[in-house]
Amino acid sequence: MKILKWVVIILIAIILLFAFVGMPYLKKQTKKISPERVATYVQDGLDMQVKYSGPYKKGRIIFGELVPFDAVWRTGANEPTTFTTKTNISILGNQVAPGTYSLWTIPGRESWTVMLNSEVPDWGVTLISGGKKTTYNPDTDVFQIQVPVETLEQSIERFTIDFQESEGLFLTLSWDKTRIRIPIKKQA
Repeated sequence: MKILKWVVIILIAIILLFAFVGMPYLKKQTKKISPERVATYVQDGLDMQVKYSGPYKKGRIIFGELVPFDAVWRTGANEPTTFTTKTNISILGNQVAPGTYSLWTIPGRESWTVMLNSEVPDWGVTLISGGKKTTYNPDTDVFQIQVPVETLEQSIERFTIDFQESEGLFLTLSWDKTRIRIPIKKQA
């Protein structure tokens, strides 16, 4: 009985050590490789921000290999990408109220599915899966939309999310030779 008590105490100590020392250390190390970035748009009565971690290409084949086709991607690295709006907006006819959401995608060869989700988990993937399985919960989607893939002539080394104005306002996601554009409109 005494041995069992010590085994339990040691296991609890190991779990606490990992939670309070190991995880913060791992997060800090991964952010050196894929630094945090922020894209903001404050103009014309709109106030939006995207926070994400931007990994680098480093000579790898990105879409179809590093990021598999037809599988949920946390859309960046580390924690899930977050999209915050302080104003009512519309994305392809879907109403989005002010708030912070997680942004997930399912990359495809010709189009991507983009999901805005009301849940923002602590980390974008499970540690048990070695980073292969996301923590995405489809039951809390605000919407899912399809957007076409654009092939770029020049390769983009670092995964980049930005707001661009070109015949309207778009949230753009670019990496390697792939770009998608998500149209955003202000709601009255």
